[in-house]
Amino acid sequence: MEFFCYHRDRAGSLPLREELGEVHWAYMDQYEAELIARGPTFAGDGETPTGSVHIVDLPDAAAARAFAFDEPNYQAGVYRDVLLRRWRNLLGRTMWEFPGGRAGGKRYLVIGFGSGDGADLDVPDALRDDLIAYGPLLSDDGAVWVGTAALVRAVDAETAGAVLTRGRYAEVEVHEWEFGGRR
Repeated sequence: MEFFCYHRDRAGSLPLREELGEVHWAYMDQYEAELIARGPTFAGDGETPTGSVHIVDLPDAAAARAFAFDEPNYQAGVYRDVLLRRWRNLLGRTMWEFPGGRAGGKRYLVIGFGSGDGADLDVPDALRDDLIAYGPLLSDDGAVWVGTAALVRAVDAETAGAVLTRGRYAEVEVHEWEFGGRR
């Protein structure tokens, strides 16, 4: 089962995040084979971390909750909240298999929160070359669409946000993002 996990940083937690860097990496190393995508999000300055994205394939919801809430930064109070949802990998690949690689263009996390009939349930062909990860956010049982999440290469945030159909979401968030992993 695939899960989308977005840990949002608590204001003022950067020193603690930096202090726990190696502990975080060691924890993530345990999940190397299960990770579909990962990486930090940033404030508008492109430097200040605002959260961490992890898309992971785990056996069940209990394993996903353990992954999200046993994470050392979460345990220490770096994060203010966690968005954890079932997810479906419509591209069928990991971020490391993205043909565009790590360089060239800005990268963004786009999250649309919705209800009712699903939207953007198919990969938009016109944007396929710029999609790093893409899929629906689902209820715990995987039966109900609650939004869409994508990692996108785009020239700017507005272009990245356009990957989702306007008017079909109660709210759309766009965050600067970069490929995760040890630098």
